[in-house]
Amino acid sequence: MLAFVAGCQDEQQAPYAPQFSDQSPRKTPQYIFGVHPLHNPARLFAVYQPLVDYLNARLEGSRLVLEASRNYAAYDKKLFGGHFHLALPNPYQTVASLKHGYRVFGKMGDDENFRGIILVRKDSGIHEPADLKGRVVSYPAPTALAATMMPQWFLFSHGVDVMKEIDNRYVGSQESSMMNVYLGESAAGATWPPPWRAFAKERPDVAAELEVKWRTPPLPNNGLVARMDTPQELVRRVGELLFALHTNPQGRAILEPMELSRFEAADADAYQPVVAFLQRFSRELRPIRGQQ
Repeated sequence: MLAFVAGCQDEQQAPYAPQFSDQSPRKTPQYIFGVHPLHNPARLFAVYQPLVDYLNARLEGSRLVLEASRNYAAYDKKLFGGHFHLALPNPYQTVASLKHGYRVFGKMGDDENFRGIILVRKDSGIHEPADLKGRVVSYPAPTALAATMMPQWFLFSHGVDVMKEIDNRYVGSQESSMMNVYLGESAAGATWPPPWRAFAKERPDVAAELEVKWRTPPLPNNGLVARMDTPQELVRRVGELLFALHTNPQGRAILEPMELSRFEAADADAYQPVVAFLQRFSRELRPIRGQQ
């Protein structure tokens, strides 16, 4: 007690004098990294936060913050509104973002994986695309390229009037599209290979009841874009780290749950096949909802 009182007396005898400085404390600039809804938000963070942590540990003077979106519409609004500094959009969103102040600096590799697949139950009795006429088909979202537009084009090119002869249901996520098939809510469901492989690993009992009935031809994979005012040195360093990720064990461990072998450098020219596809799709099949 005496020590406590003495301490109080000492403090009273030496009143606090604030210290002033000409310089305010420096805060590390934060930059938002937006990944499009490849998965539901919880799974997206589980898969992509290790990547962001890896990058942050190797960036000096900058910090990335991962941001998920609840659905494609929310993501599109953020991307086309310039909310993200760096982003990983699907190829449709990549092409559209160029009109909204972004540039392409890289992409996911493994273009052979960027294709649509159409799932049915093994006991469905569905054998031809025409068997889907009058039935429900589920998709993640109208602007999902591999998991919606490419499967719809496949059905269209195989004699199905997609907008009149089937009931198109946009169910919000890759997982929901697959589960709708399993539960019998839809006769077929569209997705693309990485979510399907991840789903088969995590839910083998459910996946065993389903089969891939049709696959579309591929297009260039998801893009990496940077807002024009994002510091060039940050974009360069992020690209350098991403494009070397597959060359070390830690990086390969991060890529594995993405079902991806590598990221690679790219520019807007890499997406010319996507531009051509989108033009034909919107001209002959349907407008792209929320088209920018």
